[in-house]
Amino acid sequence: MSFPSIDKQLALIQQGAEEIIPEDELWDKLVRSRKNGQPLVVKLGCDPSHPDLHIGHAVVLRKLRHFQDLGHQAVLVIGDFTAMIGDPSGRNKTRPQLTLEETRVNAESYIDQAKIILDVDSLQILYNSDWLNAMDFSDVVNLASKYTVARMMERDDFEKRFKAATPINIHEFLYPLAQAMDSVHLDADVELGGTDQKFNLLVGRDLQREHGQEEQVILTVPLIEGTDGIDKMSKSYDNHIGLTDTPEDMYGKTMSIPDTMIERYFLLAANADEAGMKRIQSQLADKSVNPRDLKRELALEIVTMYHSAEAAAAAEQHFDQIFIHKDIPEDIHEIKLDDDVALVDLIFTYNLVASKSEGRRLIDQGAVKLNDLKCSDRDQVLKKGEEIVIKVGKRRFLKVT
Repeated sequence: MSFPSIDKQLALIQQGAEEIIPEDELWDKLVRSRKNGQPLVVKLGCDPSHPDLHIGHAVVLRKLRHFQDLGHQAVLVIGDFTAMIGDPSGRNKTRPQLTLEETRVNAESYIDQAKIILDVDSLQILYNSDWLNAMDFSDVVNLASKYTVARMMERDDFEKRFKAATPINIHEFLYPLAQAMDSVHLDADVELGGTDQKFNLLVGRDLQREHGQEEQVILTVPLIEGTDGIDKMSKSYDNHIGLTDTPEDMYGKTMSIPDTMIERYFLLAANADEAGMKRIQSQLADKSVNPRDLKRELALEIVTMYHSAEAAAAAEQHFDQIFIHKDIPEDIHEIKLDDDVALVDLIFTYNLVASKSEGRRLIDQGAVKLNDLKCSDRDQVLKKGEEIVIKVGKRRFLKVT
């Protein structure tokens, strides 16, 4: 198998990467791979603790796609077993444990969404319960003997929790060891992860060395901030752009990011190359360029990546109609009430909110409007025969006729 030149491979691999540890070993692996015509085994582990993915998850998925485009073997390890333990990375308390059945259900959704980015024809998908469930208690004791408590406590998350007298359960120490066993099982050449995964990935190198394997190279990618520009992107913070969001929502959410995040989103969310980033940086420094124009370009790029150019153009037109011309969309969904109905029930039934509790919260926050007037009554009832335009947030509408 022929591969691009080492320089071309490295240029793509380094694009948007935070750290490559150690880079000289990656060079050696790429040289040997190209000489022997043997693809590298590039591993990405994902714990399906939540069923929905956002463009923050897409950063590392696109890096795995880069390796696929270069001809290497991408392996997506579904951590259905490790998700039952719960990754302590970035946590100030123990994660709730999931059942294997729950992780398997979440995994189905995760894979379907990951396929938006990855080349499924060449992708290898494995479940780590296949080998971790096969270990007996003596295997676990032997595994635990490979690492010391002192080494575990070097982990920033554990150190902070210990100093704060926040409980650390013994099973949490097993998480990085279990993840490392994935690398041993695959004899991985490269492992990818977010910057918060660095400790776990380093444990993988240690255990591979213990098993007489060549140590994997670690590549970390930055965690992208959410649309608020403050906290990392997360559905729980309501600052995410979902991979399965509608083109209109995806465009509108992108337009809502702070100007300070434009450059970072082009690099991490829109996959801009070196030449593209230089152009963006130059335009951001030019006082005659309105940052809003760059955000429009960014929003078009992101929607095109996950939908199509046609959908992106329509989403831009929809955005302009609502936010610039202050119009109600022409294609607003219309319903007719046959009976009186609670507002919360109505907006949940027609998918304007994900849950009734979210509907009540948005009403309390003044984010729900009836005929452009804020509704503050979470028990509001709409009467049969009323004509009302309901607006939830900035982009969700429903017309009652």
